[in-house]
Amino acid sequence: MKVVIIDGQGGRIGQSLVEKIKEAKISCDITAIGTNSAATAAMLKAGADRGATGENPVLVACRDADVIMGPLGIIAADSLMGEITADMAAAVARCSAVKVLLPVNMCKKIVAGTRSMTMSALISEAVTQLREMITA
Repeated sequence: MKVVIIDGQGGRIGQSLVEKIKEAKISCDITAIGTNSAATAAMLKAGADRGATGENPVLVACRDADVIMGPLGIIAADSLMGEITADMAAAVARCSAVKVLLPVNMCKKIVAGTRSMTMSALISEAVTQLREMITA
C-alpha cells in the first residue's frame, strides 16, 4: 500500500504521522511530500521511505497513492499559511486515494462537529484508521 503524507511549515504533523506509522509496524510504503524543504526533512528524519518537496511532487504522488494523510488544509487552496496552492489542493481532493485528514482548526478552516483533541490523539486516530484500512 502506497501512503503519501503531505505537510508544510515545519513538518511536525507529517513527522509525527511517519513516526507513529513506523512504531505501529504498519506494512506500507511512505512517501513524504513537504511544501518546503524543512517539512520534507522532518518526515525523512522520522523514517519516511522517500521524500520530495514542492508542488509538482504533490501532483505526481496523487496519481497513484492509495492513501493520502495530512492536515485538513491540504485540500484547501492557500492553507498552511499559503503553502498549499490551488493545484495542490485540487490534486489531493480529486485523486482516488482515501484521504485521512487531521481536522486542524487553523487558517480560518474550522470543522464543525469535531471534538477537541490534542495533536497526539489526532495522530493516533489517523494511524488507527490506516491500520484498519490495510488489515481489512
